[in-house]
Amino acid sequence: MSGVPAGRLIGVGLGPGDPELVTIKAARLIGEADVIAYHSARHGRSIARSIAEPYLRPGQLEEKLIYPVTTEATDHPGGYAGAMSDFYTECAQRLAAHLAAGRTVVLLAEGDPLFFSSYMHMHKRLAGDFETYIVPGVTSVSAASAAAGTPLVEGEEVLTVLPGTLPSEVLAERLAGTDAAAIMKVSRNFAGIQQALDKSGRLGAAIYVERASTVRERTAPAADVDPDSVAYMGIVIVPGPVAAQGPVVHSTAHDQSPQARGPATGRVDVVGLGPAGSEWLTPQASQVLAAAEHIVGYGPYVDRVPPRPGQQRHASDNKVEAERAEFALELARRGSRVAVVSSGDPGVFAMATAVLEVAEQSEYADVDVQVVPGLTAAHAVASRVGAPLGHDFCILSLSDRLKPWSIVEQRLRAAAAADLVIAIYNPASKTRRAQIIAAKQLLLQHRSPNTPVVVGRAVGTPDERIDVVTLAELDPDQIDMRCLLIIGSSQTRTGSAPDGSRRVFTPRGYPLGPAD
Repeated sequence: MSGVPAGRLIGVGLGPGDPELVTIKAARLIGEADVIAYHSARHGRSIARSIAEPYLRPGQLEEKLIYPVTTEATDHPGGYAGAMSDFYTECAQRLAAHLAAGRTVVLLAEGDPLFFSSYMHMHKRLAGDFETYIVPGVTSVSAASAAAGTPLVEGEEVLTVLPGTLPSEVLAERLAGTDAAAIMKVSRNFAGIQQALDKSGRLGAAIYVERASTVRERTAPAADVDPDSVAYMGIVIVPGPVAAQGPVVHSTAHDQSPQARGPATGRVDVVGLGPAGSEWLTPQASQVLAAAEHIVGYGPYVDRVPPRPGQQRHASDNKVEAERAEFALELARRGSRVAVVSSGDPGVFAMATAVLEVAEQSEYADVDVQVVPGLTAAHAVASRVGAPLGHDFCILSLSDRLKPWSIVEQRLRAAAAADLVIAIYNPASKTRRAQIIAAKQLLLQHRSPNTPVVVGRAVGTPDERIDVVTLAELDPDQIDMRCLLIIGSSQTRTGSAPDGSRRVFTPRGYPLGPAD
């Protein structure tokens, strides 16, 4: 056969299932081919062949490439991957025999040949030895978007295509980090996909589409789908926030999208950003922020949230906490997902309490409020020197803006007398200087002048500074609102680290008293 010109391998995309969505070029090449090849499960039925059937002609050779396994176990020594690798190698050899004999081989592929298709395995094995040609097809992503009647992306939005076989936690992270998504291969892990959508805040916008473009097409909110009912030819799409604005109309009369069911009550997540820097932002907080339609908070904190297309940002002054909380709850009551941001942890002298207080009003009774924790400034400062919070400790604010100084003084005295390590927030401001002076004098009544004090300023920022001084050396003139103080107990110890910096820790044990 050395004088026979080699044939050509043509990968033909057939689209999502409707034979009328096969391109004119694909139909012509199918009809002209010497050999029609297609994959199928062991039952022998091929979706690809059924789509192409109107374009086949009598007398064509057919190569049925039957998968040795699909989802079941295999006794192949290389496991599933080994069994499939051997299968694709055998298929390539069968097609190569036709090509070497000068025959034109059309390999049918649902959707597009190079998009999650078995054709690519043949292409990799044969393209180096034979001429190949690709006919692109309409992908299931486009068909699903059309079936749902909603655009996926608009403007500068980003679309991510994900295999549903990924672990749920990985899916959730990827979903939270993109504007729009299409999830393929959903039949074996749909419950995990629903969990990932929920965790990332995207479940309400997700649409399940089954057998798009066929007479058995079905669309439904992904949240309402029974995992046991999911078909192999299913896909989940998550429109981007900009693209999703406006009505969504499904092509199946019996199913309704979230929008078609009427406006749903939104939710408020109060999110801790950590003390500073993205490296201290938790994955959970990142996911919630990415899923939010509105970001609400004190201006400098809102600025720390990476902008996202379609997301609205509402910055305000730091003295309007109640008004900010009411604004966020009102947005949620109208159906929006809102993230209220706080530095550090939102439950520590921050916005969680403000939001929950306002949420007690009857008009917000149906609004879900969740608190997403963050790394506190106290723990961030402590980590810079070791473990000064290693035993019992308390956290106090020296600010008397929301409580009288007499209460601050009473609590500070009690903590000092109890020999607790004390983390002090809001120690001083430009207009509030007397409190830190009074606090030092009070502490000296109960603590040794040699008590270690950690002064952390602007931790996590380029202006960070960490000083370890004694209580006697503490200089109130050097303290401002960007500082956090950790006052040691009688047991707190200091030492030197190998790099010469100070190390501070409080042992977990405590000396036994005479009565013990």
